[in-house]
Amino acid sequence: MSSLVPAPIASLPWRLLILLTCIASFGTVVLYSAAGGSLTPWAINQGARFCIFLAMALTLSRLPVSLFSKIALPGYACVLVALVLVELIGGVAGGSQRWINLGFMQLQPSEFMKPMIVLAVAQFYARLPVGELRRWAAIWPALTLIGFPAVLVLIQPDLGTSTMIVAGGVTVMFLAGLPLRLFIGSGLAVAAAIPVAFSFLHDYQQKRVLIFLDPESDPLGAGYHISQSKIAIGSGGIFGKGFLNGTQSHLDYLPEGHTDFVFATMAEEWGLVGGIALIVAFGLLFRWGIRVALRTQDKFSRLAAAGLTTTIFFYVAINTLMVMGLAPVVGIPLPFMSYGGSSMLTVMLCIGVIMAIDRDKKSPGSWT
Repeated sequence: MSSLVPAPIASLPWRLLILLTCIASFGTVVLYSAAGGSLTPWAINQGARFCIFLAMALTLSRLPVSLFSKIALPGYACVLVALVLVELIGGVAGGSQRWINLGFMQLQPSEFMKPMIVLAVAQFYARLPVGELRRWAAIWPALTLIGFPAVLVLIQPDLGTSTMIVAGGVTVMFLAGLPLRLFIGSGLAVAAAIPVAFSFLHDYQQKRVLIFLDPESDPLGAGYHISQSKIAIGSGGIFGKGFLNGTQSHLDYLPEGHTDFVFATMAEEWGLVGGIALIVAFGLLFRWGIRVALRTQDKFSRLAAAGLTTTIFFYVAINTLMVMGLAPVVGIPLPFMSYGGSSMLTVMLCIGVIMAIDRDKKSPGSWT
């Protein structure tokens, strides 16, 4: 039978593709329910986007890893220029200036910076001699690469994406082998600077932090989102209320139930069992990415695979902690579940590059 299947088809990582399809299909089902049992306006568009972006990821997986290494720094520079253009000519929506109008679509450059910062910092450390890791020359260029886009995104303002950019870049710095005391000292310095940094946040960002600390202080105002999210998750119990039987989302008590708070929409109908199943599925995805990183001997490939995997992890961790009230609301979507094309595009770019690394360093289609 194997001789009947064309080699390019047989070499595809089918277990990974099935896992991604299962997560995305579940997300489409949740969006179908969130729309009151209708394919429009969210479910059908989400499904179509997944198919398109999955094809894009498979195309990326056929490219040589050397190409990603070569375009890492030029690609970073292009996205950085786009972020500057956002400040100059970008469109404003919802009080934020994040998009460039290309006529046929609204481009959000900050989304592309999430994978590009990982590739750029990975390329820097791949070129750096091992003996230079404990010198200042190994630190300030990486901090510069991370700092410029983080600041540009922060003033849009977009605290969540800025945090993701910093987290992705710093993760690669840590994986590159910089001294642990550097990160401990930096963490203590950041903790000491939090009161000062808080005063520079926008009013709505300050409210999000204060509501995180005490969500019951304004349950009908700034704390409404997180309060309703907790109610939705808690009311789902162990097995949930059943498909199409959610009340928080269907009666519009839960704001943004199809985007940032889609996990709460899911948990209300599918309960603790559904939530755990989804987290396990994401865990299998992270396991695959980390194994790809551990297998490769090339320094750029190892740092890139690990960094891109942790970028996807930050999406999942921040969103799930946010909807459960364990982190401030920062507007980070849940991959393959939240409605929208930007985050799915970013995640599939990450997966496409990791698949290329896996294909380059291991037998085609490997999973373990």
